[in-house]
Amino acid sequence: MALQRGHRFPVEFGEAFPRGLVLVGEIEPDLEYQSQEERARGKEQRQLMDEVTGLRQWRATVTDPDEQKAKRASFEVIFMAEVQPAPLPDEVLPGMRPVELVGLTASPKVMGQGEFKFLGYEYRATGVKAPGSGEVPRSAGRSEGSAQEPAKATGEKKVG
Repeated sequence: MALQRGHRFPVEFGEAFPRGLVLVGEIEPDLEYQSQEERARGKEQRQLMDEVTGLRQWRATVTDPDEQKAKRASFEVIFMAEVQPAPLPDEVLPGMRPVELVGLTASPKVMGQGEFKFLGYEYRATGVKAPGSGEVPRSAGRSEGSAQEPAKATGEKKVG
């Protein structure tokens, strides 16, 4: 049987990001797109739900210190959890925290525009924890023992 479009591959955090990641800013709700007309009418924005797990989606920007191309060093990761994942307060600089992603998956995706297309990856995770710690991840939703199959990714990490 062939792999279906949008298949998510489980990835070990240390394999994908050998020097770790830095969370830039906060983890925020991933809201659906809203046009100017809808905003003017006062339509309430809804939070997106993961198609595979049915969990709420949260979005955060991370930076990969191992990436050599500055334009590709920062990208977004989508978190799937019932409640907002909370990173540890260990800031190395204001608004920047080293983190390790829990339940990490990657989906290949064509990125870029026109003649500048390249193969990249979209990343999803179920939570965050302090790097190298054996502590329980700071995620929400289902218990750590339950398997959560990933779906369509949106955190961008480019290759090439």
